[in-house]
Amino acid sequence: MSQTATPRRPVPPPAPDGPGAVINWPVFVPSAAVTIAVTLWCVIWPDNAFSTLESVVGWVSTWFGWYYIALTTAVLIFVIFLGLSRFGSVKLGPEHSKPEFSTGAWAAMLFAAGIGTDLMFYAVYEPVTQYLAPPSTEPETVEAAREATVWTLFHYGISGWGMYALMGMALAYFAYRMNLPLAVRSALFPIFGKRIDGPIGHTADTAAVLGTIFGVATSLGIGVVSLNVGLEVVFGISVGLPVQIALILLAVAIATVSAVSGIDKGIKRLSQLNVLLAILLAAFVLVTGRTAYLLNASVLNIGDYARLFPDMTMQTFAFEDTGDWMSFWTLFFWAWWIAWAAFVGLFLARISRGRTIKQFVAGTMIIPFSYIVMWIAIFGNAAIGEIRAGNADFTAIASEAVDPSDGLWALLQEYPAFPVVASLAILVGLLFYVTSADSGALVMANLSSRLRTANDDAAPGLRIFWAVATGSLTLAILAAGNIFALQYATVIVGLPFAFVMIAVMWGLYKALSIEAHMADSRGSALQGALSGRSVTPDSRPHVPWQARMRRVMTFPSREKADDFVSTVVAPALEEVARELDGQGVAAEVASVLDEFGDPGVQLTADVGAELAFCYKVQHRQVPIPSYGGWAPRGDDVYSRLEVHLRDGGQGYDVMGYTHTQLIDDVLDQYERHLEFLRLHDGSSV
Repeated sequence: MSQTATPRRPVPPPAPDGPGAVINWPVFVPSAAVTIAVTLWCVIWPDNAFSTLESVVGWVSTWFGWYYIALTTAVLIFVIFLGLSRFGSVKLGPEHSKPEFSTGAWAAMLFAAGIGTDLMFYAVYEPVTQYLAPPSTEPETVEAAREATVWTLFHYGISGWGMYALMGMALAYFAYRMNLPLAVRSALFPIFGKRIDGPIGHTADTAAVLGTIFGVATSLGIGVVSLNVGLEVVFGISVGLPVQIALILLAVAIATVSAVSGIDKGIKRLSQLNVLLAILLAAFVLVTGRTAYLLNASVLNIGDYARLFPDMTMQTFAFEDTGDWMSFWTLFFWAWWIAWAAFVGLFLARISRGRTIKQFVAGTMIIPFSYIVMWIAIFGNAAIGEIRAGNADFTAIASEAVDPSDGLWALLQEYPAFPVVASLAILVGLLFYVTSADSGALVMANLSSRLRTANDDAAPGLRIFWAVATGSLTLAILAAGNIFALQYATVIVGLPFAFVMIAVMWGLYKALSIEAHMADSRGSALQGALSGRSVTPDSRPHVPWQARMRRVMTFPSREKADDFVSTVVAPALEEVARELDGQGVAAEVASVLDEFGDPGVQLTADVGAELAFCYKVQHRQVPIPSYGGWAPRGDDVYSRLEVHLRDGGQGYDVMGYTHTQLIDDVLDQYERHLEFLRLHDGSSV
């Protein structure tokens, strides 16, 4: 990517070990060291590891439970505010950018990366648990049945996706619009400036990597144990570490291949397949089960969710003794979402370039939640329906389950063609596992690398390391204390990043406020003469109007565009730079490349503010249009020389401008920039 937005921040050179990537050692070393240390600790002293994790999580829940509740609500309000405000029209990328993925592919990756294997099993396990042992409602009543599924929707709903949306839009905004690295540290730039390149930035990225690997390990641990249970039920394969090791090795191998193949080939295709199979499984349960009951219950759940959400979102049970319910449920889930926030946020940013904040917020709030409502409403209500209908066998298994998956497998046995359906569920669970593992490996590798551009990915070797490290950590913590140890580790590791998220909100709001002042400045700045209509002092045009018409109807070749840049554009920008230098403003002209490798020439002027003035003329090849009697062939293209400012392409072509016209255009944009700085300096931001 070019240096448009941050000309004083050097872009790292291409690395020898990857396509535009080099390991960021101050992030990689502590992240890898902590991961390896915890893995060895759980293997060598499993009892000590479990008891320590249990003690620490009790302290975190006691002293920071309120913080998790308040932060989750604040983030959700902040994200919705941004989507509905004037900031909603801001693109997560340059103004000229378009979405890379179709809405369907984007939606599939949204869901599969953000919700893992755990949803399959908690969709039965949690509603049953909340129905039989609710936090405050009388158990096994109609009210408990209505609240049970809603609690599950609440824990998997828009509150958690608000955290994902915050990190996703922040990372995409700073990477694709401000040309900063695609890393958590970039969201802190409006607060700390260039200091994000030091210990502050390293600490933020390290916290993100650690939260990611422990959060992913928790989901994968739940997934591998649950799949093991499914294999026992369907194929008689016993539950135990040997089988779980084999499952982890298989999943890590598939995840490694997928992660190395990249987003477009591996993760995208697995995500789409995963979602289709999951919908097929849910549809089977809906059609072959009590269809009318499930549809009625689903509608009721949605209404109850809207009714109960305001109370649930700030519920701390301060006046009720719910035992360890908060630690095992709401606090665990919020810590889990926080631990995943950097991972999913970075992944969402990676696939969301070119979308507006409004589109991004709407997509992340609505699309995944629609999948979640479908899944939980069908499986959760089906499970509660079996209990309320008096199915004693199912009730016994679901109520005494030591693993969240026991309820799902017991429920599927109540439906026809169980071996086939259960095999499909195992496949869906494995694909959920893989899509989480490969996305996590890619994101952790990128977070622990310095990437030349936001479109580059880390070296394959680093992605393989994190895939293997995730599998090893999952297995080690499982050996130390089963799924509860994974839950404890998630609550603990999520706490540091919970404080980083406050800084991310602050930094994003400051940056968007600057965007607003820039837009205001364009309306109040001196407009000057239209650059394409420059006139002499006696009001005679520099060039005849016929020449201007010929310019707009000409479709130059790449060679002519390159010649124009060297003979007109570069000299004009250099002349402006010399004049600025003479007035005490440091200015330079340099050749740059955009994210697609196309060349451009850029004028940068340091006007004594954090936001320097940048004017870039960027080469772009586009198809020849079919107006004016010209009927081009499908492969005919021509060259445009488009103007880019700090917020991206401005949509107009300066090919054919005279030397003076180009200087006029630079001065028009320079005046607007100075007006923006005046308004910004005079504001309270």
